[in-house]
Amino acid sequence: MKRSTARALRLSVAAAAVGGLAALSGAGAAGADGYQGETHLGEGADHVVFVQTDNVAGNQIVAYDRMDNGTLTLANTYNTGGLGGVLSGSVVDHLASQGSLTFDRGNSLLYAVNAGSNTVSVFSVRGDRLTLRQVVNSGGTFPVSVAVHGNLVSVLNAENGGSVQEYVSFFGRLFALPGSNRALGLDPSAAPQFVNTPGQVAFSPDGSRLIVTTKANGNDIDVFRVGFFGQLSASPVANSEPGTVPFAITFDQAGHLVIAEAGTNALATFTLNFDGTVSLINSVGTGYAATCWVTPAQGFFYASNAGSANVSGYQSAPNGQLTLLGATDTDPGTVDASASTDGQFLYVQTGKNGIVDEFQVNANGTLSAIGSVTVAGAAGGEGIVAL
Repeated sequence: MKRSTARALRLSVAAAAVGGLAALSGAGAAGADGYQGETHLGEGADHVVFVQTDNVAGNQIVAYDRMDNGTLTLANTYNTGGLGGVLSGSVVDHLASQGSLTFDRGNSLLYAVNAGSNTVSVFSVRGDRLTLRQVVNSGGTFPVSVAVHGNLVSVLNAENGGSVQEYVSFFGRLFALPGSNRALGLDPSAAPQFVNTPGQVAFSPDGSRLIVTTKANGNDIDVFRVGFFGQLSASPVANSEPGTVPFAITFDQAGHLVIAEAGTNALATFTLNFDGTVSLINSVGTGYAATCWVTPAQGFFYASNAGSANVSGYQSAPNGQLTLLGATDTDPGTVDASASTDGQFLYVQTGKNGIVDEFQVNANGTLSAIGSVTVAGAAGGEGIVAL
């Protein structure tokens, strides 16, 4: 049995065990302030883009239908049942994170952080329709990022030194995994918040490691070991990368770790070693300001430069070496981005005015602008999922 298959099986058993215990004990699957929603699970989605507003008056998810030419048409707007939040010092990126809106393809669920309420909303997905199934406590303060591997879900909380809370997904709801809340031990007084709170949580492709970036609060890439039933190691391996301000995380097709570094305004690739250490392969600067986010599409990578209103394209070789392809202008405040499942289209959030820019991804990695939509109430918002 392959390692990834065995891990998925173990997590399914863990999900059933935790979910069953919660049901037997009478614990509400929706959490203290949850919403039960409908009983059916979602059936997935295609040709749709979901955008999170992170509005402090009431967080919302805005659904758009994707036309065959890549342009977006408004479908509906859904309340998350929680509030958005704003980190001090932020202007166009109020959460200062990547992964605040995350799609769980295996379970057809969408997870949205409510930073101002310290909760996470769970939606079932059916086409462009969302059903709110649960609002669950995030296990910390000011949640900013969600990661998924199989039935295991990890939530990153940004404030009070940062923390990670593990959950298992069971029949469309999240159950906190006992004994798997880990404090990051960052300096809670470091200012401004938006560069001194953790940037993202992500699983390695095989689910054996959980990675957290700490940005300027340590300049570390923290790597937790994920145990037999999803429990995290007591502490992470802290990989210090002085001055780089590691922010956003993804992986290339060969399994190399890819980090957007806001301190050096660069994209960097690493080998993720078995012992949790990382080894630098290559680092290539964008030549622009505030390089904080990174998104894969068709084997290329696109780094968002919030201070320069553009995205930089990269090509990654099988050995992890990067080639800079150039930059494409966006609306002001370039932040989070997501590519359609087939990689043909890239959607870029721009935080100054809450606009999502639409691009076609060409065969050579260049981008062609095809339009834009303004998301109501989403200035400064982050969180986008394209399917």
